[in-house]
Amino acid sequence: MAARKRPAARSVKRRPAARSARKPAKARKAAKPKARKPAKPKAKKAAFGGYAISFAGRKETVEQVFGSKPIPPSQMTKKIWAFVKAKGLSNK
Repeated sequence: MAARKRPAARSVKRRPAARSARKPAKARKAAKPKARKPAKPKAKKAAFGGYAISFAGRKETVEQVFGSKPIPPSQMTKKIWAFVKAKGLSNK
């Protein structure tokens, strides 16, 4: 199988135009400051999440919460929340 030939890279260097050949820049008008409307106070959003879970003083083992078989992380999350809600460990 024959290798494909790549086209030769063009290396054209452009020279900057002579200063005398350039047109003079037009004078710009000064921009007028726009009248600003008074800012409306934004309503504060509630904090994201907001759960505080305290496992302090719990005597349950990992096997009691998750079981003895390996489970995927998604199932771990579900079991943790089921445990938290059943024991009333969250602040909500």
